Amino acid sequence: MSIPFYVAPEQLVRDKAEFARKGIARGRSIVAIDYADGVLLMAENPSSALRKISEVYDRIAFAGVGKYNEFETLRKAGIRQADLMGYLYSREDVTAMGLATAFAQTLGMIFTRDPKPFEVEVLLAELSEDGTEHRLFRVTYDGTLYDERRFAAIGGKSEQLAEALGELWSENMTFDEGFAAGTEAFARAEGRESEGWELAVLDASNGRRTFKRVDPTDADE
Repeated sequence: MSIPFYVAPEQLVRDKAEFARKGIARGRSIVAIDYADGVLLMAENPSSALRKISEVYDRIAFAGVGKYNEFETLRKAGIRQADLMGYLYSREDVTAMGLATAFAQTLGMIFTRDPKPFEVEVLLAELSEDGTEHRLFRVTYDGTLYDERRFAAIGGKSEQLAEALGELWSENMTFDEGFAAGTEAFARAEGRESEGWELAVLDASNGRRTFKRVDPTDADE
């Protein structure tokens, strides 16, 4: 009878974390930025078919980086949970905090129990009812949940993007100013010009469903 190969738990966790971080770093980062009328989400994404940003519910948006099929699985699960909660209870009971907690539990369980962790980070943005303080939640590959303020970044360049946005962000920016800040933050973090943008906003002026995609050519004007 052969003896099973032993790996210390600490080493196993480190190896899983390194594997997930390397997978995420191969993708392109995403930022969410508070501006005067809502929340702007920016992803460097040259593809016009594969979307990294989407609507989840009336006032909630989802963004994912890393392995596409894995964060797409999470996105669909989040939409199903939001629809079920809204149907069984009320639309007001569907919150970004509730969805982010569910994502954190799922990713934490996968990281702990499965041989291969998900190579993803996800971001949830929620437009507040009164427009005073919008909610931004970041969930990492191991299920760690972060409650962000003013702006948030996910992906391989998230630290550099957050540092740049800390210098560029200001209160009550217009959409154009927010887009300019995001563009400059990406340029500083990546050291090059973007190969293409995927843009979306959560804006109360859009009605009950606040999510709206923005054509990058309109933003550049």
